[in-house]
Amino acid sequence: MNIIVPMAGIGSRLRPHTLTIPKPLTLIAGKPIVQRLVEDITEVVNQKIEEIAFVIGPTFPATTEKKLLAIAESLGAKGIVTVQEEALGTAHAIQCAKQSLHGPCVVAFADTLFKADFTLDEHADGAIWVKKVENPSAYGVIKLNDGIITDFVEKPATFISDLAIIGIYYFKDGEILKNEIQYLLDNNIKEKGEFQLTNALENMKEKGLKFVPGQVDEWMDCGNKEITVETNGRVLQFEYEKGHNLVSDDVVLQNSEIILPCYIGKNVTLINAKIGPNVSLGTNCVVENSTIRNSLIQSDTVIKNATLNHAMIGNNVVYHGDFTSVSIGDYSQLI
Repeated sequence: MNIIVPMAGIGSRLRPHTLTIPKPLTLIAGKPIVQRLVEDITEVVNQKIEEIAFVIGPTFPATTEKKLLAIAESLGAKGIVTVQEEALGTAHAIQCAKQSLHGPCVVAFADTLFKADFTLDEHADGAIWVKKVENPSAYGVIKLNDGIITDFVEKPATFISDLAIIGIYYFKDGEILKNEIQYLLDNNIKEKGEFQLTNALENMKEKGLKFVPGQVDEWMDCGNKEITVETNGRVLQFEYEKGHNLVSDDVVLQNSEIILPCYIGKNVTLINAKIGPNVSLGTNCVVENSTIRNSLIQSDTVIKNATLNHAMIGNNVVYHGDFTSVSIGDYSQLI
């Protein structure tokens, strides 16, 4: 099986944190979002992953490809990185990885995490990951008839269904998807100025292909600062419930306390500090005279004299201050 991960977006809702690091490489509980995504997919499909194709943007840092190839290698898969030079829609992004669209495939957009316990229906032509939501008018939803998806409806004004599409799709034969997308491109079939995956899905459905839902238990977004911090806390709780220790054994504690669940990276020093619960603190950080809870802090950052809650702080930051719910990008200083 192959996995295609379109991740070329600039992550504008998560700025300033995405000005220097692509959103899918933002660390959640010590791992990049995209790594957690492909690991969770691998666990659900329960098949050997042959290739993972990542579709990135033209302005991504030069180090991006090396990091993504390492993620694929960690799962025993071949990594492929391609560039979507122009933002022309979801279908166009997928087609940038057309060399991997063959055989069984999963397409997963890299701004979401999930937890699920279901088995792929090998008799269906495809599956669409969905989650029941309270406000379906804000999402694309599916309609069902006898367990088969009959319609895809984008942000319905009236109630159609409460099963929201989370952005992860399984195709029994990726070649069929590739051909349908190529048809859209060749005939310049756009919706709202872009080539949309939903149009390809509709064409496949009209030709008799059957899609079934794959319902997930948890759907965690990483769109903006508030929900990314919340997702970090949920992932930490999942890891804690599995018995995983995410606190490095070399953390230096001086009159300090760690309240689990937390992720504490390598070479961290805590002085007169209270950390947790639900805090991720990256490598080489120093926290002094501070209390931090429900927060996501990246690497090489110094925090002093602070009380933080629902905060998100980037890499190489120096922060001395009294604000609580802050969002500070990389290489910033507030002293």
